[in-house]
Amino acid sequence: MTAEISARRRRDIIDALRRGVVPSNGLDALAVGLDRFTAALDDDIDRVAGGGSVFKAVRGEYGAGKTFFTRWLAERAKRRGFAAAEVQISELETPLHRMETVYRRLVEHLSTEQFAPSAFRPVLDGWIFTLEEDALAGGAIAEEDAEALDRAVNDLLERRLGDISRSTPGFAAALRGYRAATAGGDHRVADGLAAWLGGQPHVAASARRTAGVKGDLDHYAALSFLRGLLTVLRDSGHHGLLLVLDEVETLQRVRSDARDKALNSLRQLIDEIHADRFPGLMLVITGTPAFFDGPQGVQRLAPLAQRLATHFDPQPRWDNPRATQLRLPGFSTDALVELGQRVRTIYGSPAVESRVDDAYLSTLAGVVTGALGGQVGVAPRVYLKKLVADVFDRVDQFQDWDPRRHYELTLRADELTEIERNAAASADDIELSL
Repeated sequence: MTAEISARRRRDIIDALRRGVVPSNGLDALAVGLDRFTAALDDDIDRVAGGGSVFKAVRGEYGAGKTFFTRWLAERAKRRGFAAAEVQISELETPLHRMETVYRRLVEHLSTEQFAPSAFRPVLDGWIFTLEEDALAGGAIAEEDAEALDRAVNDLLERRLGDISRSTPGFAAALRGYRAATAGGDHRVADGLAAWLGGQPHVAASARRTAGVKGDLDHYAALSFLRGLLTVLRDSGHHGLLLVLDEVETLQRVRSDARDKALNSLRQLIDEIHADRFPGLMLVITGTPAFFDGPQGVQRLAPLAQRLATHFDPQPRWDNPRATQLRLPGFSTDALVELGQRVRTIYGSPAVESRVDDAYLSTLAGVVTGALGGQVGVAPRVYLKKLVADVFDRVDQFQDWDPRRHYELTLRADELTEIERNAAASADDIELSL
């Protein structure tokens, strides 16, 4: 699989691992142990592409790879013509019970195969271009007849926006205004209306007046705006939207009234998806087992608990990938070694291939895991960062550098995340010999 990765993607992956972050692309090459989910998730993507909607919950302890899993899934979906967005749920910046904020973050993080975040303006412009192409497709209008083309596009626009106009007249009106401002070269109004369509507050009143819309987005209108966005995505050639709500377990730490509102909002959103009111949407949430099973999470709201209830056998190998909840069992030492082998291949250095053997990969995996209190699930980020930045880079650059003789693993508190620091035996420097 790594042979299919371009040289640029190889560099991007290695640079991201060197910095200790999840790469933004090429994740299939690093997806150890995820093959068991592939067929079921591809079926879900197909269902959404066909006009359906899907909800999935991903559970795993800290360090089990939830963020990697969802970004790997987003990459697969975007290759299939989807747009994707990852929204981090937090009490202050993105509370789940305020859907207008969730929608705004969605738009800010929207990406496609061709465009990085935010891809919202390219999507809107692609929608307008598609309208014009469809209007010309009949052959009755000449491309140079601007007036006739404008009328035909407006007629087509009204037909396409029929459903949106009934449920969200403001969204449809702003789209009309955006199209008119773009066609007329009025960039100030176009920028303002694009911001308003994206849920941004405090848009200039003059821009809103041009389209005949008022006020800012609220919680209830946000769900209608999401439907409108799905329509625009479909009409601009995208097969659907994968929306990831990450770190939903943070709800356990908010005030009880805000927590209850957020859990109820999640329940309502799931019900809307199951009722097919969001055709073209695949919603994925991530959380820890404590969030799904504990008294301060899903179990606090019985109707939500019923919708998410999933039976798990003691052996993860028998988990059902088609179930509502997917369990990530986390990394084993063998999986860490396999991951190191894949990264070694991606690195693409003959010196690294010949001088960093599997035995050393296994030794380093054991030492890093030991330094983190034996918690293998917490080790992947640190393991890969040390492997690339401390070992591979030196082996590649210095012919006489031997990791077994010249490298001594050191973990400093300031280079670890809070979870990694908690896993480590001490917050002080830890020096371990290889």
